[in-house]
Amino acid sequence: MTNLRPYQGITPRLGQRVYIDEACVLVGDITLGDDASIWPLVAARGDVNRIIIGQRSNIQDGSVLHVTRRSTNNPEGYPLIIGDDVTVGHKAMLHGCTIGNRVLVGMGAIILDNVVVEDDVIIGAGSVVPPGKRLQAGYLYMGNPVRQARVLSEQELKFLPASADNYVRLKQEYLQQYEAGEKR
Repeated sequence: MTNLRPYQGITPRLGQRVYIDEACVLVGDITLGDDASIWPLVAARGDVNRIIIGQRSNIQDGSVLHVTRRSTNNPEGYPLIIGDDVTVGHKAMLHGCTIGNRVLVGMGAIILDNVVVEDDVIIGAGSVVPPGKRLQAGYLYMGNPVRQARVLSEQELKFLPASADNYVRLKQEYLQQYEAGEKR
């Protein structure tokens, strides 16, 4: 069995120049945008709904990604949608939520069903975002439950795409290393 596993005939779909570490598992209806990266020990199950990860986004070590199934009370369920240039820190848990573009999810953060995180947001490490909450663009959020802490500075707003760019460069180094190893 490989780390890209089909579920009910649907196999993860990969954009161009994607890095997927061999020590992670992606199952089912998952779509990765160009230049996305998935790091060691990530578990992502697109089994009862879909997962979409945008371009240049990175999911760091030990993170868990899952979805909520469709039901009579919730006909669409809650897919997991992650925008472009998103950095998901180590050991984060994202479940059936929507993450905008240029978002930093801090290490160990938990984001639950039907949450919407708008563009240009930082969620502090260890924060818990309860079901159904909407996080407005341009703010830092922290705590359990999460609270709006303050407006992001210009420096922090510039850091969000820079963080994603750093991981695009890193995944490219990993891809080059593996390609060089294969040629030996």
